[in-house]
Amino acid sequence: MDPQTLEAYERRAEFYAEEWHAQQDPSDLYSLLERFFTPGLTADVGAGSGRDAAWLQAHGFPVVAFEPSRALIREGMRRHPAIEFRQAALPELIGAASGSFRNVLSETVIMHLPPALVGPSVARLWDLVTRGGTLYLSWRVTEGEDVRDEAGRLYATFDASLVRDALTAGDLLVDEAVTSISSGRRIHRLVARKP
Repeated sequence: MDPQTLEAYERRAEFYAEEWHAQQDPSDLYSLLERFFTPGLTADVGAGSGRDAAWLQAHGFPVVAFEPSRALIREGMRRHPAIEFRQAALPELIGAASGSFRNVLSETVIMHLPPALVGPSVARLWDLVTRGGTLYLSWRVTEGEDVRDEAGRLYATFDASLVRDALTAGDLLVDEAVTSISSGRRIHRLVARKP
């Protein structure tokens, strides 16, 4: 995890939690999850304050929420006490067993990683998925050079081939660049299934 980005989330966790929960529901994301996720244990990696983890739990997907920021975990536990949160960061995700999740969600997380860690992080997300399971992965698209916002959060620039190349022996079901309904930002999203 990029240290400056993590520090920004630690310092302003309540602000970001309020911002995310006030956004319009990401109906485009939830529609894809309903379409492609199948019943079973689900990981939300980079869960923030738990907005999407709570949706998963409420829609029949028992969920474990992985988040590197302790402050965001506190926000998530306050808002969603029934959700299991664990502190873990990409690319290692210590404590998450290989092949133990039917579904893995990582919504707009990997753009906060240095580009050299994108491939290994996607490979680790893919490693969590059991046979026949599904990975939903998205990231905010940044053109040109890497940038940092006013809080210091990194928005890395990288080619989507870095992500695709890490999804070995899988079927790509969705691979598209769109504008997110909730944030209004340009994102790239992939849905992949393990054979």
